[in-house]
Amino acid sequence: MLIEKETKVLFIGDSVTDVNRNYQSTPGNFDSLGEGYVSMISQALTAVYPEYVIKVINKGISGNRVTDLAQRWQRDVLDLAPDYVAILIGINDVWRFFDSAFQHPTDLVTLDVFEQTYQTLIDQTKEKVKGIFLLSPFMFEKSSDDPMLQQLKKYQAVVKRLAEKNQLPYFDLQAVVDDYLTQQSSYLLSDDRVHPNKNGHFLIANAILKEMGFQFGKESSNL
Repeated sequence: MLIEKETKVLFIGDSVTDVNRNYQSTPGNFDSLGEGYVSMISQALTAVYPEYVIKVINKGISGNRVTDLAQRWQRDVLDLAPDYVAILIGINDVWRFFDSAFQHPTDLVTLDVFEQTYQTLIDQTKEKVKGIFLLSPFMFEKSSDDPMLQQLKKYQAVVKRLAEKNQLPYFDLQAVVDDYLTQQSSYLLSDDRVHPNKNGHFLIANAILKEMGFQFGKESSNL
């Protein structure tokens, strides 16, 4: 796998990562993992790879944009000394252009600000960890003509470009969602096109695990 034994993997992002986690709990405790893809990944690693002893940490906060991550990066990432950091951010950076019609323009995260801030986070982290995984933000939307999806694709392109520039793994979660939506309705995965339901979270968790080299069918080393 992309992650080594006896290491800490920290996931950071917005509500898609948060999913009702207990902020007061010790990082890595069951109730600190939330009820979404992060918890599912932790469960899979614990059940299928017990010999790896992977500690998973959830530092998602609902409503966050990349600028919010920057404000708490030292406390919520660097101070916890993770071995790997997985970043999933961008949907709120885009969504605010559509759901905040009267928001002052300076409060919006433009593409340039998004890229510059994201790169700063990478610069602050890359020498202190074994690996950084860049996860594409995503929407559950079939129509390629949807204005918000079109805007999101520009931010996805930034994340992919940063991954290539910094030689980091890029997990294209939008491609996974799009492939599913060729077969089924988006409502099986999300009620609002943004927040996954349990089905959606499992789809995302499975995609991330696959990118990490996880194998559900592997035989235990003790068998």
